[in-house]
Amino acid sequence: MRIGITCYPTYGGSGVVATELGLALASMGHQVHFISYAMPQRLNRFVENIFFHEVEIASYPLFEHSLYGLSLTSKMLEVIEYEKLDLMHVHYAIPHAVSAYLAKQIRKKTNKDIKFITTLHGTDITLMGLEPSFMPLVKFSIEESDGVTAVSRFLKEKTLTNFNVNRDIEVIYNFIDTEKFKPLDDKPYHEKFATHGEKILVHTSNFRAVKRVPDTIRILQKVKKEVPAKLVLIGDGPDRSECERLTRELDLQKDVIFLGKQDALPEILNAADIFLMPSQSESFGLSALEAMACGIPVVSSSVGGLPELIIHNETGYIAEIGDIDRMAKYVIDLLTNEKKYKIFSKNSRERAVKYFDKNIIVPKYIEYYERILNTP
Repeated sequence: MRIGITCYPTYGGSGVVATELGLALASMGHQVHFISYAMPQRLNRFVENIFFHEVEIASYPLFEHSLYGLSLTSKMLEVIEYEKLDLMHVHYAIPHAVSAYLAKQIRKKTNKDIKFITTLHGTDITLMGLEPSFMPLVKFSIEESDGVTAVSRFLKEKTLTNFNVNRDIEVIYNFIDTEKFKPLDDKPYHEKFATHGEKILVHTSNFRAVKRVPDTIRILQKVKKEVPAKLVLIGDGPDRSECERLTRELDLQKDVIFLGKQDALPEILNAADIFLMPSQSESFGLSALEAMACGIPVVSSSVGGLPELIIHNETGYIAEIGDIDRMAKYVIDLLTNEKKYKIFSKNSRERAVKYFDKNIIVPKYIEYYERILNTP
């Protein structure tokens, strides 16, 4: 197939999944055309069957703001026409699904058609989509998509409820390459972080308020009373300055390591003992899955799709949002019980491989593509 993929190219779950899906499809012989305003971060090398088309955003004195949605539609039309695409797959409803819908209608005027699938990833439904000004647009774009997928059962139900949508939504979970994310015998970063043999807690996110990154610092403060530990924070975003201020306020600046955005995630995750995800909202929890695949137990909040990923008291622990006392207790429990820790670590890896490996999930996307293409 010739497939167009539009996603945000930034350091976030939807862009990562879309890029990894494109890479997996290309490795199977499908031709994949990425259409976005910048090269997706994980497209950092030449790959056969992968093509990138940059959306050029014109700047005119008349327009105070950029017209990205319309520029995206124009680029979609160009790529659909000249690369003879079979299908468009857009990730995130706003504005990608709207742009794809416009492209589809323009094609119809010339007696040609293009089918498009929208994958919902989370904040397009739970946050941005609930903005009163966007709600009618999100609802319309979901209903007019030829196919819609969601990354968890939670997100599917949330979409049907929030937007009163009357249509089928296919649940296809996020996935990872479990050969890339796996336990490593050699863990050079562990010694660099744990200079005095401390246990290592890790968190990865875009440092938005919804991720509750300050909670990870407060958890560390409580854990340190029982177990020598350090916290490694990966990523960047609006809450980073607040987190740095909090570490100074709690006198933890020597125990919290801010790494910023990183590409060497498997190596860094293998330096960890526990992965923390205290989010306020999480439609799936891709970074938690990456940790699990490396054999790292996860302690998380009980929100969104996380209970579909993490099995409480088997692969990790789940607590209520903001209950840092309980989360810290769970972390201490795992770090002070070696036998239990090894069982949880083994269970985490096995669950990632059995249910969320790319070789299990990507064929589900291909099957869904074929079903949509063969639907009149």
